Parts: sequence; C-alpha cells; structure tokens
Amino acid sequence: MIGRVAWLLARPGSAGLATLALPITAFAIVTTLLLTVLGGAQSFWTWSDDIAFTYQALAVVALVLLVVPLASLGGAAARLSARRRDDRLATLRLLGATPRTVAALAVVESTVLALVGAIVGVAGYFAIVPLLALVPFRGQPLGVEGVLLGWPVLVAVPLGVALLAAVSAVLGLRQVVISPLGVRTRQDAPKLSWLRFAIGAVVVVLAFGLMSVLQVAGSAMAIIAFLAAAFGGTLAVLNLVGPWVIRLVAQGQARRAKQPAKLLAARTVLESPKAAWRQVSGVAMTSFMAVFAGVGLAIVDLGSAGGDLDQESLELFADVRTGILITVIGSFLMVACSVGVNQAAGILDRRDLYRSLDMLGMPERTMDGARRRAVMSPLRITAIGSAVIAAIVMLPLTGIAFIVQPLALLVIAAVLAAGIGVVWLGLLATRPMLRRAAEAS
Repeated sequence: MIGRVAWLLARPGSAGLATLALPITAFAIVTTLLLTVLGGAQSFWTWSDDIAFTYQALAVVALVLLVVPLASLGGAAARLSARRRDDRLATLRLLGATPRTVAALAVVESTVLALVGAIVGVAGYFAIVPLLALVPFRGQPLGVEGVLLGWPVLVAVPLGVALLAAVSAVLGLRQVVISPLGVRTRQDAPKLSWLRFAIGAVVVVLAFGLMSVLQVAGSAMAIIAFLAAAFGGTLAVLNLVGPWVIRLVAQGQARRAKQPAKLLAARTVLESPKAAWRQVSGVAMTSFMAVFAGVGLAIVDLGSAGGDLDQESLELFADVRTGILITVIGSFLMVACSVGVNQAAGILDRRDLYRSLDMLGMPERTMDGARRRAVMSPLRITAIGSAVIAAIVMLPLTGIAFIVQPLALLVIAAVLAAGIGVVWLGLLATRPMLRRAAEAS
C-alpha cells in the first residue's frame, strides 16, 4: 500500500519532471565530487617518507574545505522538493493518513531519489578518473591506481548519501505531522533563535584557540586533528549562523523598503531564511576557502623566491600550487552546481506566487528584480562575512602579514568576484524559467 501511494506521490505535478530531476541532479553532483575528492586524496596516505606528513596535513585541509560544503550541498539536495512534498503529505494527513504512513512515504521518496542520483554520480566519478589520474604530484602523475577508490568506498558513499536524504526527510516531517493544515496553507513562520549566533561565536573562538596552540601540538596526528577541527567546525557553523544573519538584515530592509521589488525581495527572504541561505551558501564556503588559497599562494610565492632550494622543496611548492588550484576549481564546481539547482528549485517552489503576481499585473521585470535582490543582497553579506571569519581563524597560524600580502588580497578578491559572477550568471540563466512559471495557466 505504501509503495503504491509513494509511486503516486512521486508523479510529477504541474512543474513536470523538473521536481524529480533537480534533486536527482543535485545528489549525482554531490556523489561525483565527493568521490573525486576522496580519490585524489587517498594517494597521499600511501607515502611514508619524511615529507609525507606535510602532504597529508595539506590533504586534510583540502578535504575539510571541500567535504563540509559538499555535505551541506547534499543536505540542501535532500530538501529541494520539500515544499512540494510537504504540501502533498499534509494533504494526506488531512485525509486521514497516520503519522507513521506519512513518515514512511517521505523516507521512501527521498531515499529512492538519492540512490538514483548517487548511482549516476558514481558513473560520473568513473568518467573523471582518467583525467584525475593525470594530475601531477611529486614530479609524476597520480595514476589510475592511485585515484581509483575501492568497492567498499564506492558502496559506502551512495549509501551515506541515501542515509543523509532519509534523515533530512525525517527531520522535515515534524511540521507536517504536528500541523498539516498550517503547512498546506503555508502559515508556518520560521523562527531562528539568537542562540545560533552565540554558538557560532563560541565555535570561532575555539577554532582560533586551536590554531593558536597548533605549533605546540604533541604529535603529527594532533596537528592534523586540530586543523580538521578548526576548519571543519568553522565551516559547519556558517550554515548555522548564516540564516540568522540574513533574516536580521532582511527585517531591516523590509521596514525601509519603498519600492515593490525591494519589499518583495525582503519578504521572500523572511518567508524562509534557510532557503535564502541555500541560494548563497556555496559562495560563502568559497569565500572561506579563498582566504586559505590566497594566504597559501602568498606563502608559496615568498618561499619560492628564497633561493638555494633543493629539489624536494621546489616540488613541494609546485604541488601546493597545484593543490590550491584543484581546491579552487572543485569549490567553483560545487558553487556552480549549487547555484543552478537551488535557483531553479526556488522558482519551482514559488511558481504559484509568481503566477498570482502575473495575474495581478506585476511586470516580469519587477518580479525578476525582486528575485535578484533576494539573492544578491544576502550574497554580499555572506561572502564578506565568511572571508572575515576565515581570516580570524587563520590569523594565529599565519599572522596578519601573509593575509594582507598583495598576492593574497588579489586572490581573495578574484575568488569573491568570480563567486558573485557565478551567482549572477545563474540568475540570468534561470530568467526564462521564471517567465514560464509566471505565465503558466
């Protein structure tokens, strides 16, 4: 019975196959990038000479800088069709379905979509392996054997993605089970406590402390653990603090708005600060990474200019540049995918609103202007704020001198500009989709 209802529930509605294709695409992207990152890093742990620890520590930093945002993107993918699913599940609750039935339907739908996307993602990883094998480290390519993951990992990652989707589905059911009528009529007002900011501040202070004692850590494993905890913890709390910050800013913008587009943009953010954060979270993570990349290149540049370097040191500096470049490229792939999928999903979630505004006579230019402002205004805040937090965390390790190096500042500015440009291009590319949603009958 549950399987039959789940099949009917998964059938595309007025939005067509897009409501199914978007989460599958997102899960496929997450799986491909995650397997690629793990495959590229695993070869570093096969080395055992004196300099191997340096490569392993840098690999841990790169993994944290990429895996944490990928996990965040995976969580967002699990919620892409949440509004459509919540509406239909709430309708079933109003028709008499039990909470257990609703929970089972939500978990089945999300898990199946995640598994399909993860399988596609594994195929994408195998397509990338030949290119990844050509990446040079320590004077020679990594090779297919170095980057090809074993079957346990290839099975565990898709299962982990499916588990993430199932957990997200269960967590998202609380409102449906408690108040199905409120969900169906969209009367749920998001509540974000100031405790989010307090927790974020505590984590940043702890990360600053860990980086301060890094030089006196007792062992190599302790250093790696401190690096992972500092960068991973700070990146994780960005997702906690971000929605609270942009809600606070949007409240002020709504009070001061004197134009329809500005008011609609502020109200769009206030309707769901978490959804607004997902639109810009990829750039926030990239901004954090930009500081690390800029400082790393500045250190490498000064080190390479020192002269009298042996072959091993020259290879290390060259490999650090390669690693930073790969991290930046991986981050931008994540941002581009996140932006495209989330913006398309945002239009699908609000298609009824856009259709109503079109029937009331609102010009498409005004709707698109409000959509752009609802994305670009939080984007500026989160991009700059994330870069500042990253600089604070790295300050004990590098000092202010490396952070304000011209090369570091240039890299940071270039990455921020590129990230904002990717979002702007995403808005431009999805404008035809907004037109179709507004004009649908």
